[in-house]
Amino acid sequence: MPRTNLWKVVGASLIGTTIEWYDYFLYGTSAALVFGKVFFPNTDPLTGTLLSFLTYAIGFAARPIGALVFGHFGDRIGRKRLLVVSLLLMGGATTLIGCLPTYRQVGALAPVLLTALRLVQGFALGGEWGGAVLLVSEHGDQRRRGFWASWPQGGAPAGNLLAAGALSLLTAFQSDATFLAWGWRVPFLLSSLLVMVGMWIRLSVDESPLFQQALAAAKARPVPEQPPLVAVLRNHWRDVLVAMGARMAENISYYVLTTFVLAYAVEHVHLHKQTALNAVLIGSAVQFALIPLFGALSDRVGRKPVYLFGALGTGVWAFVFFGLVDTRSFGQLVLAVTVGLFFHSAMYAPQAAFFSELFATRMRYSGASIGAQFSSVAAGAPAPLIATALLKGYGNATPIAVYVALAAVVTVIAVLCARETRGRDLAEVEPAGVALEGAASVVPV
Repeated sequence: MPRTNLWKVVGASLIGTTIEWYDYFLYGTSAALVFGKVFFPNTDPLTGTLLSFLTYAIGFAARPIGALVFGHFGDRIGRKRLLVVSLLLMGGATTLIGCLPTYRQVGALAPVLLTALRLVQGFALGGEWGGAVLLVSEHGDQRRRGFWASWPQGGAPAGNLLAAGALSLLTAFQSDATFLAWGWRVPFLLSSLLVMVGMWIRLSVDESPLFQQALAAAKARPVPEQPPLVAVLRNHWRDVLVAMGARMAENISYYVLTTFVLAYAVEHVHLHKQTALNAVLIGSAVQFALIPLFGALSDRVGRKPVYLFGALGTGVWAFVFFGLVDTRSFGQLVLAVTVGLFFHSAMYAPQAAFFSELFATRMRYSGASIGAQFSSVAAGAPAPLIATALLKGYGNATPIAVYVALAAVVTVIAVLCARETRGRDLAEVEPAGVALEGAASVVPV
């Protein structure tokens, strides 16, 4: 594929994922700083934050459903169409959150509506990730797949950077009262403009040529295809378990580092919210630069060594992280978040290529999405909630560090159980004629 066309696909995936993660992280950041006061005003601050994180966690419940639905149709009719739908759903839900009435205006209906829109966000994101990384993985060359596929992963820190940046800018120029009254709505309403940009870019790229070839071959076979979900569970169930285990430390650590830390720094350490937001901003900017570097490194030394380095580093750093935040020093806070995201990047960057290389083409969207999103229900969804509950119950962050370290142990075990996938030709993950008819997996773990 010509380099200019590949950059176009990479750019479309990166911009689209950035917009979707902006929408998703905007909710998480607001849950830590705003929603407890706006939608749960009749509780103490920590309990309000806990309830706010509960609505945040509920959104993760819809991500596996999104993975199943988008994965099924993405494997049947193509990656591109489903990515357009996911972007529209996410942007529409985020814009509507910016229009919601508060608890003081409509009572309990306000958090109910908030939760419903969060479920739509989760459903959309459940289908976004798999399609975006596969579109790039299936366009690019196998020698540099880790580098190219890591760019859509950069959408997470870029989206977090935009979300935290928008809220930080507003808090810098508005009083707390003004920000709580209407200022927090502005970044949500801006999502409608971002979605229009994302739609224009995504509609301009071509469908994955590898998928088109696999689809043509499938139509030529006399044997009817099984549904992608059935084929994944029959042929790739070990790979799904590997993907789920590999996500545990990556997912839990990220939401502790970027979402829970905001509530911890403001409510427990008593730092100003703009100080906490600025630390996440700096860390996210550094991570955006790190992700393609770790992706390229995985092309040279393998997916597993880079991933294991990140998981082990995350488990150790968890015990240093909160001690640095407790110093109330802005520099130490930045160091804590940035180093944490450094280790996270080592897991997150090769993840796109790693998961793509585990599954056959006509079940790859389903397999990668199921492995990634089902684990998020047990990992990222309850992470801020569990961290807040541990803090409330024990009064210090040591149990939270243990929680992150245990997740790192699970990830290390899962990655050690996987075979190295670097350099695998995606067209050869399945032999010709064995796409969905029930043949044994050719990528044993």
